[in-house]
Amino acid sequence: MLVKTYSSTVEGIDARTITVEVNLSPGIRFLVVGLPDNAVRESQQRITAAFANNGLRMPGFNILVNMAPADMRKVGSHYDLPIAVGILAASKQVTAEPMLERYILVGELSLDGTLLPVKGALPIAVQAWKEGFEGIILPEANAREAAVVQNLKVYGVRNLMQVIGLLNGESELEPTAIDTRAEYFSRLDDFEIDFRDVKGQGEVKRALEIAAAGGHNVLMIGPPGAGKSMLAKRMPTITPPMTLAEALETTKIHSVAGKLGDNHSGGLLTARPFRAPHHITSEVALVGGSVPPQPGEISLAHNGILFLDELPEFNRKTLEVLRQPLDEKRITISRAKYSVDYPANFMLIAAMNPCPCGYRSHPEKVCTCTPAAQARYMSKVSGPLMDRIDIQIEVIPVAVESMTRQVREGETSAQVRERVIAARERQIRRLKRDGYENQTHCNAMLTPEQMERYCRLDDESISLVQEAMQTMGLSGRAYDRILKVARTIADLAGEEEIGVDHVAEAIQYRSLDCNHLTNS
Repeated sequence: MLVKTYSSTVEGIDARTITVEVNLSPGIRFLVVGLPDNAVRESQQRITAAFANNGLRMPGFNILVNMAPADMRKVGSHYDLPIAVGILAASKQVTAEPMLERYILVGELSLDGTLLPVKGALPIAVQAWKEGFEGIILPEANAREAAVVQNLKVYGVRNLMQVIGLLNGESELEPTAIDTRAEYFSRLDDFEIDFRDVKGQGEVKRALEIAAAGGHNVLMIGPPGAGKSMLAKRMPTITPPMTLAEALETTKIHSVAGKLGDNHSGGLLTARPFRAPHHITSEVALVGGSVPPQPGEISLAHNGILFLDELPEFNRKTLEVLRQPLDEKRITISRAKYSVDYPANFMLIAAMNPCPCGYRSHPEKVCTCTPAAQARYMSKVSGPLMDRIDIQIEVIPVAVESMTRQVREGETSAQVRERVIAARERQIRRLKRDGYENQTHCNAMLTPEQMERYCRLDDESISLVQEAMQTMGLSGRAYDRILKVARTIADLAGEEEIGVDHVAEAIQYRSLDCNHLTNS
């Protein structure tokens, strides 16, 4: 007897439906075909044990499992459930074959029949909805994640027997449902830290506000203990909230990577991601890859922030792989057997010491590094990578008098964020007016055509930029980034035209170029 069930596989951050055909014929073999990997082949042992431990019968026939399309490799243990249900239906232990045609099944079986969590539940649910399936049956731990998709029945089940009861109409299990919009709006301002926690550093806070308003990359250079990491960790509190579309896309990436932790209850991610990989992180961990392909840190930071602390301590080859995604906002991982695209539209925040000992620019402590050691240290970050960092600012240690004040001073994250949101809304309105809203979201992403339209300078500003280019030896890419930062500064000021003051402030954020530091 032939029975068909339906499952899904994840490619990049999208899913593709897999048809699982189970056929019983005379004999005693169990065979899986359709390019299964080892995890799929081993499903026989897990299914056999789960049946035995739950009083179910493994049919005494040849069991042939075909997974279509047959030319695509099937990877993962989440096919256990559709194969097991197919065997039960073919042997008449499950009587709901019409229901099987309308539901996607995913889940890994433990030996006692418990269903274990799977990766990629959200993109699988999205694809099920697109293809007109009525619902999805999956492990209970993944139910809220999949329920983000509206108008799809999502049944989160604990074990195989509960699945059988559901399919046979003997269970009163209700579909999991969440109000995506209500959940999105309820978490927008859920922060435990505040910009006000950082004492002093007014100039650096100003630079970070500009970065948040325009989506610009930032490098902070300063001695140990100056507050670089503390400032970086508070960047999410001043960035604009994600749109619902951004939240859904970000959640899909984290779902594929299996990174939706308990603190999110498996539901929608609403806070912009903040990823801070250690400097021993490998290229694959940073950009993604492995088998099956998984998103790396730059994709997990999509729509959020990638923080690289102690930048020169990263392997130089590892840092160089950032150059393409910083420009193209996505990463393509190509291997012999697959090619996968992952989005990587992140804001890079980097921090580093000015020299190996860290005290080159300290107002009180003396640097013990030789000029050669300083040059070697700074050269670990290549010129092309530095060129792609819009804002480079020096962080000076806070004076003792400021540190010992008992009362926190300065603006709160909410106050700064209000200005950032207003500036970002000006950018969106301008882009929407001219039909660019689907291509560009912030000033850091402006194309040459858009820059020509929105970043026009008067004669005084042009002269200032020309002088800065010649004096500082800046590249054409640095010129473009100066204009983009100046556009953001003007937006923060509520100005439609870029003025000479805006350009002057943008230029000063290029004065800490790597070559400049080495030669100073």
